Amino acid sequence: MSSKHGHDTHFTICVKNLSRQIFGKSDKKESMLDRAIEFFNSPISSDQDTEQNQRNNQKQNQNDKKEAVRQREERYTHLEELCRTILALSEGETFEDNNRKSSQLLATVQLLSPSEGPRVAISNELNKPLYKAIICLRVLDRLCIDNRITESYIKERLADLPADQYYHFSTIDPEGYKRFVDEVKIPLIKAALLQDIGNNHPDAQRILKGESGTESPFRTLDIEDRTNLLQIDYRETIRYLVEGIGIGKYVGGCREERDAYNQAEKRKLLFIKSLLKGSVNPKQGIGNLLKVPQIYTSMILSTKPNYNYTLLPRVYQVLYQNAERGVCNREVIDAMYEITGIFPVGYGVTFIAENMYGEQQDRYEYAIVNYLYPSDPEQPNCRTATRNLSFISFGQDIVVSKERNLHFPETSKKLTKINKERLNEILELLSSNYTERQKLDLIPRCWFANEYFSMRAHQKLWNK
Repeated sequence: MSSKHGHDTHFTICVKNLSRQIFGKSDKKESMLDRAIEFFNSPISSDQDTEQNQRNNQKQNQNDKKEAVRQREERYTHLEELCRTILALSEGETFEDNNRKSSQLLATVQLLSPSEGPRVAISNELNKPLYKAIICLRVLDRLCIDNRITESYIKERLADLPADQYYHFSTIDPEGYKRFVDEVKIPLIKAALLQDIGNNHPDAQRILKGESGTESPFRTLDIEDRTNLLQIDYRETIRYLVEGIGIGKYVGGCREERDAYNQAEKRKLLFIKSLLKGSVNPKQGIGNLLKVPQIYTSMILSTKPNYNYTLLPRVYQVLYQNAERGVCNREVIDAMYEITGIFPVGYGVTFIAENMYGEQQDRYEYAIVNYLYPSDPEQPNCRTATRNLSFISFGQDIVVSKERNLHFPETSKKLTKINKERLNEILELLSSNYTERQKLDLIPRCWFANEYFSMRAHQKLWNK
């Protein structure tokens, strides 16, 4: 396959820009992360500092306070716009639209993230907040449909909607659905994006990068540093939520509307705070709505030195172990398992080819997981990327059965009867260069689809 990269599709460009607007760093300081870092380093970032300034210089303090309010309003507006953009890219008019658009968004994030090499941690760190936010939305939908919501704030906004009618919420009750979006979904996205933002406070950065500032922030910390970091992260995340973001500013002249708006904003702020607080030690509570997607995302887009793309389908083994230890709620994991299956969207699947009669052949082909909600969690919905050992731009949508998926050892054994020369021949056709070929197994359990996806013609995995 040629390694020449074409231009990206409009959607891919949108996803790249969105990730940068959330967690990118630039001299322009326009991202959510840039704004948070600026807040953490600002001498007027807290009311306590403002009170000190007031004692020293009342006039200067008034200017500082106005500037602090202006910056907080700007941060609130920017975050709100980010959340609305995420919602627009990941949701449509129906439940099916939500899953199709979320599949495309999650897979694109995965396929834009390198599978190996020195930039894995940096890229995954950039993309994690967006990925996690989408997973949170889909888990929320599933829990509502399964009537597993017990948290009073969310239940009130569902009103008396029967669980099985949640699929049609937006058409049954458009006004109620808008309120649900404004007061539940948008705050949930905010919580997902802001979770762990406190790690960017200077005190946290000193732990992550060491006193010299030169150590890798992705290295494994000792227990004491890890404990201190968690405390700083939580404290500063909550402070940034309350003081750095706060509530929205009412625009209008109606006193009753203003009072209602302010009350709703305060309730939303408390809901976000409860999600963040609950995620620290969720057990069976609402914090699982944030914690379970966080654990999932931290493994799918891992920043750890031992990151191994091949092992991503084992993520649920770790999640269920956490549930057994009482760390998080098994029902929420079950819901997510139904949504994603064991193969994350965007994952490169290798499978045994079949002829027109359904007979397995002495070769394998490539596919990419492209849709959520597999009918069987171990049998992913895929789009084929090769045909007859040649890369193609427009493949077929297929379900890769366990009996054909080379991820499973019992399946890969079927190809061991093929002679080494034939396997090398296949590998030569399906790898882009000799260096890559040297690192791959003769019978690969998966394939790295990033380079394939880097070409515009191959970014249309959801076209009919």
